[in-house]
Amino acid sequence: MTRFLRNLATNTTEAVRKGVNRREVIVTGVAASGALLVGCSLADAVSVGSPIKVGEFGPFVKVDADGSITVVNKHIEMGQGSHTGLAAMVAEEMDADWNRVKIEQAPANTKLYQNLLMGAQGTGGSTAIANSWTQFRKAGAAARAMFVQAAANLWQVNASEIVVKDSIVSHPGSGKSAEFGDLLADAAKVTPPENVVLKDPKAFTLIGSDRVRRKDAVAKTNGAAKFTIDVQEEGLLVAMVAHSPLFGGKLKSFDDAAARKVPGVVDVFKIPTGVAVVANTTWAAKQGRDAITAQWDDEKSEKRSSDALLADYRKFAAGQGPADLKWEAFDSKGDPKSVTDGEVFEATYDFPFLSHAPMEPMDCVARVKGNSVKLSFGCQFPTLDQLNTAKIVGNLPGAIEIETLYAGGSFGRRANFQSDFVTECVHIAKKVGKGTPVKLIWTREDDMRAGYFRPLTHHAVKIRLDKDGYPAVWTHRIVSQSLMKGSPMAPKGIDTTVVEGTMGSPYLKATPIVDAAAHMPDVGVPVLWWRSVGATHTAYVMEHTIDQLARKAGKDPIEYRRTLYTKAGAKRHLAVLDLAIEKAGPTAAEGYTRGVAVHESFGTVVAQIAEVKIAPGGVEPKVGRVVTAVDCGIAIARDQIAGQMEGGTCYGLSAALYGEVNLKDGAVQETNFDTYRVLRMNEAPSVETHILPSGNAPSGAGEPGTPVIGPAVANALLAMGRPATFSQPFVKPVKA
Repeated sequence: MTRFLRNLATNTTEAVRKGVNRREVIVTGVAASGALLVGCSLADAVSVGSPIKVGEFGPFVKVDADGSITVVNKHIEMGQGSHTGLAAMVAEEMDADWNRVKIEQAPANTKLYQNLLMGAQGTGGSTAIANSWTQFRKAGAAARAMFVQAAANLWQVNASEIVVKDSIVSHPGSGKSAEFGDLLADAAKVTPPENVVLKDPKAFTLIGSDRVRRKDAVAKTNGAAKFTIDVQEEGLLVAMVAHSPLFGGKLKSFDDAAARKVPGVVDVFKIPTGVAVVANTTWAAKQGRDAITAQWDDEKSEKRSSDALLADYRKFAAGQGPADLKWEAFDSKGDPKSVTDGEVFEATYDFPFLSHAPMEPMDCVARVKGNSVKLSFGCQFPTLDQLNTAKIVGNLPGAIEIETLYAGGSFGRRANFQSDFVTECVHIAKKVGKGTPVKLIWTREDDMRAGYFRPLTHHAVKIRLDKDGYPAVWTHRIVSQSLMKGSPMAPKGIDTTVVEGTMGSPYLKATPIVDAAAHMPDVGVPVLWWRSVGATHTAYVMEHTIDQLARKAGKDPIEYRRTLYTKAGAKRHLAVLDLAIEKAGPTAAEGYTRGVAVHESFGTVVAQIAEVKIAPGGVEPKVGRVVTAVDCGIAIARDQIAGQMEGGTCYGLSAALYGEVNLKDGAVQETNFDTYRVLRMNEAPSVETHILPSGNAPSGAGEPGTPVIGPAVANALLAMGRPATFSQPFVKPVKA
């Protein structure tokens, strides 16, 4: 893989120098690596051609006349591997030939394709595999049963005597056999069974094996995979929008004279979020948009800086806010005032706004004719996007057609309650009318300025210790914006996305007296779930605090954790900790110091041991090796789980070391990767992943690798004698 990336980088540089486009760059890179598969195209990957209608094998399984099987994925594939994981569940229960299994993206249809944990069609919360575990296996088992029954009827034998292997149905007693394709017509006449018997996981032959490799890897590396930017249709127009520089600003007036002089600009008009420029090309749309002169009404906009907001948060947590400040308790037991003996540990922690910064900024293609709409884009939450689009065109949500394409990452950004960039595109396409396809493109700067950040957050911790140095009273205050307030999913009390990771922590379970509460202030900055959501700050606070408590008590941090996990009955935490220690070996690499952290999120427990040193210059931490142990239930695709742990670790490390979005007088200061620093390839550590054997249903894998690395690094710095780190990012930019 490293060799492939090196080849791709070399060929990319050369191709860019010659002026070829992105798609040509990708194909050039693949061909040079020797990995191009002749004849494999997007059309091959998504062709259906089934002689039977959807429904005969349920909404998730199609079988073609040639015996190929298409699994319909109700979740978007945005790099997390849901395509392959869901297909493996179906193929396992069908005893299908894995090489003849394809994946197709489901259309928007809440009734058929809802996320069973959300009650709506959507992808998020590391639920794609977990919520489909039984559903997709049942779909595969039902299809298998129909083929078996069809063969039994045809051969006049008992169905229990029939076996299936690699898509071949056979009756050993008579020597008769047939492929799925041969039995298709007869199987389609069989009544689907009401109840199916699922395999005992011990009988799995595909799930958990090395054969489960990504089905979309070839298309994504040879350029065949279709993203929104790839949509090209006759008459397609490109749109960009001039937005208010402040959150909450409203358009007062604008001058479009200069924009209309740009060759290729077709129209300029006002929409609810700003001024839209529609053109024949992307470049013309950008030049036209940049030529707009607009005046904004900032009376109700958010004008506070990040520093001012954080100063307020600190006051609130210290009890210096207004008397009517509302706190929501999320863990409370015992009376904190009843214990007055013992040492007291106090600490506060600050976390900045963070951008999702996916590789593909927001974009969408809309065609609007009357109240008929078709959308094509990387759609993470079809139900919400249908609802919000329907309001604009005056139609029923179910009538809004959505073609879900691949997305170049999201990390939560594409699933927001307002469908911000989607509705913007629909407004523009409605104005253009006649069903003309309009592709809305946000630049990186547009995307980073638009917000939907991980919230600014402050923690204040006060812990009274018992005579052995363990927590006797744990007082915890969290100040952070609610992600759910004002949404259709608004909680009546505490927003658990703010406190998850602290709430339910084994450390609080092991503490006799707990007083934990959160305050969720109203701030005019749009915030949203960001990969691993609340755990991105709570894991850091809990794990870095525990390491400091252990050292204060003169105990080994690992043994200190083991004692608390034993008290709390946290067997899974103990198990991953032990596995990580075993796999890390007795000593760190020369020159490196180790730090450990353990955290549970989305039902998955992860332990990491990070080997850290200080890079030349004596300032920046350098992480060389990360040993990860994970308990995520039954591992469907071990290679993909390892990939998610690697990606999640680098994503979390990037944020912990460098991530920071600052507001100055309400305006976003970081707008691209030149100022919003992310981890470079040469800075990425080696990540080793070890999966704990489990018979439990799968839990999340896409996000749990992100929150653990930050505290593991902070604890390694503690171990090398450096002070505790109470504010992220670790590396502050040098200001001119």
